[in-house]
Amino acid sequence: MINCIAVDDEPLALSLLTDNISKIPFLNLQAACDDGFSASKALQDSNVDLMFIDIQMPGVTGIQFINSLINKPLIIIVSAYKQYALEGFALNVVDYLMKPVPMERFMMACNKAKELYEFKELKQSLINQSADHTYLNAGYSVLKIVFDEILYLEGLRDYVKIYFPGDKKTAIVRLSFKNVEKNWPSYFMRVHKSFIINTRKIEAVSKTSIIINGKELPIGEAYRQSVTALIEANSK
Repeated sequence: MINCIAVDDEPLALSLLTDNISKIPFLNLQAACDDGFSASKALQDSNVDLMFIDIQMPGVTGIQFINSLINKPLIIIVSAYKQYALEGFALNVVDYLMKPVPMERFMMACNKAKELYEFKELKQSLINQSADHTYLNAGYSVLKIVFDEILYLEGLRDYVKIYFPGDKKTAIVRLSFKNVEKNWPSYFMRVHKSFIINTRKIEAVSKTSIIINGKELPIGEAYRQSVTALIEANSK
């Protein structure tokens, strides 16, 4: 999911924008803001990946607000004024939409943002990751995660909870299962829609569950064949 906020001082325009956002399955609206000040607070309070913002707003304009940001999320400008388009694109925004925005055009902009978001995530993963560890964002911190210390991962919608042995505290990080499956070592296996395990930590396996560190984890029907193949390969 891509966390986003919507910023527009016109109540009707903001309502229409949030309604459009609700129709895009990979967008998660974190806040609807009517000025730059409330938008600034939303950016501080949440992990925001994408911002939809109007240009003409009282106090601080959309352009001024974007320029004030040090760490910018992906940005889609939604405006009734064509004359700001060149200035908007000069800020390296994802897209510039003209009000009223047709749903088809809105979807195109969102899909473009999704592609850029996924590329950014993959690039960051490849930069951060080495053979035995990776670095992951956890709130306002960056954690070093050693792969071999991990027992299993549990999916929590936009986040992943990583479990470790002993007294080591679990970590809740911004991470997708898709990223783990594509880029992490091959001994990590998805066994359920909500769980990825470190296969080196398996203690016991039954038809419907796996035991790791005394914890019973379910095996999803879609993943049962892969688990069976793994057990058979290691039994030879």
